[in-house]
Amino acid sequence: MKADRAYTGDPEVDHLLFRWARVVADAQGWARGFALSIQRARKKPGWTPSAKQLSVMQRLVAELPISSADSDPDLIEGRI
Repeated sequence: MKADRAYTGDPEVDHLLFRWARVVADAQGWARGFALSIQRARKKPGWTPSAKQLSVMQRLVAELPISSADSDPDLIEGRI
């Protein structure tokens, strides 16, 4: 996927799309079909999710398990 088509320019949607590969990998059943359909649709020029799609996307990303790779690293260590 080309970078110019990877994201929409809307910061909220772009944040969801940044984590979308993880959603696709973790989803099962209906959620997996939905995630794959979004993965295909996002490649279309000018695509943005509908309000209903955006709502489901937000829920699926929010349900992702937190892992150490997802959390922000502690850049400042207390050293004496």
